[in-house]
Formats: sequence, C-alpha cells, structure tokens
Amino acid sequence: MQVPPAADLDPAELDPIEINADLLPTDGEDEEGEGDELYEHHRFVGDRKQEPMRLDKYLLNRLANASRTKIQDAIRAEAVQVNGRASKSSYQVRPADVITIVLSEPPRIGKVIPQEMPLDIRYEDDDVLLVNKPPGLVVHPAYGHWEGTLVNGLAYHLANLPTGRNGEVRPGLVHRIDKDTSGLLIVGKTEWAMTHLSQQFFHHTIERAYLALVWGKFEEDEGTITGHIGRSLRDRKVQAVYPDGSQGKHAITHYRVLQRFGPVTLLECRLETGRTHQIRAHMQHIGHPLFNDAVYGGSRIRVGQSIGSYKSFVENCFALLPRQALHARSLGFVHPTTGEHLSFEMELPADFAAVLAKWETWAAAQ
Repeated sequence: MQVPPAADLDPAELDPIEINADLLPTDGEDEEGEGDELYEHHRFVGDRKQEPMRLDKYLLNRLANASRTKIQDAIRAEAVQVNGRASKSSYQVRPADVITIVLSEPPRIGKVIPQEMPLDIRYEDDDVLLVNKPPGLVVHPAYGHWEGTLVNGLAYHLANLPTGRNGEVRPGLVHRIDKDTSGLLIVGKTEWAMTHLSQQFFHHTIERAYLALVWGKFEEDEGTITGHIGRSLRDRKVQAVYPDGSQGKHAITHYRVLQRFGPVTLLECRLETGRTHQIRAHMQHIGHPLFNDAVYGGSRIRVGQSIGSYKSFVENCFALLPRQALHARSLGFVHPTTGEHLSFEMELPADFAAVLAKWETWAAAQ
C-alpha cells in the first residue's frame, strides 16, 4: 500500500483515530519497554450445537471488517488462542471451545486528531517505521495531553492506518517509552506487522538497549536486577519493587558499566521484561537512581557533599539535562515480512551528550 506524502495531506480531511480514553494514563507518562503483557480483545465460546468448523472460517463469520488474510495472519502470529493455546487455521472449532484474540495493547476507542509535526524517522518501508522520539514528547494521548503527542503525528504521517481489533483505526505502536525518555520506537504499518511485532515483544525476542546515567559507584562491571514491579502502595504514580513477589509482575533488568565518572556511572541496560518504569524503579531499588530522575530520587545530590563548586557543577548538569538520564539507544527485531534481522542504534540527544561531556571533564580533573 502506497502511503501519500505528508505534504499532500489536509488534516481536515483525515479521519480521527479511534482510541479508548478510559484506558489511557492520566498523567501524560508512558511506559518504557511495554509490550510483554497480553490483553484480550475478543472472546468467543463454541455453541453447544457447534458443528466442526475451521478456526479461520469461524472467526471470519464473527469478526466485522476482518478479511480471511488478516485472520490467518493473526493465527500465524499466535495472537489467536483456543482454550488458552495458540492454534492453527485448520483447527476444527467444537462445542465449548474458548477462542480468544490477544495482543500486547489494550483495546482503544475514542478520537485522536491527526496533526502535522516534524518526526525524526530513521527507517521506513511498507511494513515498519522507526522513529527517534525526543525528550518531552508524550507518546500516547492522555487526559491533559489530547494533542501534540507522537500518536497524533504518526496518524498524520501514515494517513492510511491498519484496521484495529474492533474495526477501529489506530497507529501501530506496539511499545512505549516515558515522556522524558528519548530514543527509538518501532511502528507497525500493517495489521500483520503490528501483530508480528507484538508477539516478538511478548516472547522477549526484541533486543532493546538503553543508556542510563545513574548515581553511585559500581564495583562490578555487570549485573542483573530481579524483582517484581508494581504500583507503589503509597503513591500510585510511582512503581515499586517487591523482591518477595508479593505484588506486581516479574521483572529482570541486565546492566553493564560503560564509563565510571566517580559520583555517577554510565550504564547500558537491557530489558528482559518490559514493566512500567522498569529501569527507573530497579535502579532506585539497588540504590542507584537515574541522574535527575525527580520521581525516583535522582534529582538531588546522592554522592558527594552538597556544597561549593561541586554543588554548582551538579546543579549546572541538572539544568542542562532537565529530565531523567535515560535513552533508548538500540532496537533489534525480525522484520515481519522478510524475516531479516534488523538492528538500529540511535545517537545520544544533545542534552544527554552535553552532560556526559561535563562529567568526563570533571572526572579527568580529579
């Protein structure tokens, strides 16, 4: 499908995008690494008198605006389950069989107006698009952020978006990063691409690496943080770590030291799971909150005395990087159509790079 260039589009002629306002975050924050949870979008139960029928034909009779090709693509990507397990198109549906369609995003209904905006697109073909999100840009619309989000911009750029689970149209984002985190996001431009990429996230085969500047010294060169992550019982806007597994969901973060600057350390973090604020919460849990992360305790001096020239230096760094020091640097995945493994790496944005340069100069002078 050929997508018209943005310059030829009139926003007034573009249809609104359907999303579900009830499922959107209320504070404008998005979720880093989201994609390894499955949400049920459709459920059918075989009738008591159900005659044996192929699974793809059964769904074709029950899903509005769904072609046999789309249904077969979803089955092939294991987004269709029969009695809790992935099945084949040829499976014969029988009485009492439970057929569900599951994907990595909640269903969405509502309106998003396509808006023209500059997008830093680093790769695009007929199936996928990779965009470099700048810090400060909200990914999905939310209360207080209905316009000016990345989704608004994608809706304008793509123009002809794939049909969603309930017949609604939606941008093909299958994961998110926080508002103040920079870096790579992948978009599926077709229904098959979205489903295929969603399954890669769910099965943890997507390769994701983040750069994080954190407070404190590390004696070891690498390590792994394991601990359930869920909403804090004291503040619902904050994620907490529950090592005993009493709350939240299983989460694993691997890290490797790239540079040591004394009071702060530059890490590469790789997500084995994708929970809300996973890197930020895990790093706080082990006593190394992200530099200038106001939510998780990194926006004050954590190492060194808060006096004199050192205090001024750190405050200057805070001013240069007025957000958490987290950047989604690289992304690797299997192309939904060609089967080729693709990898992309994104340079640091100017604010992060400037602060690293200042810490390098400071460390060399000690």
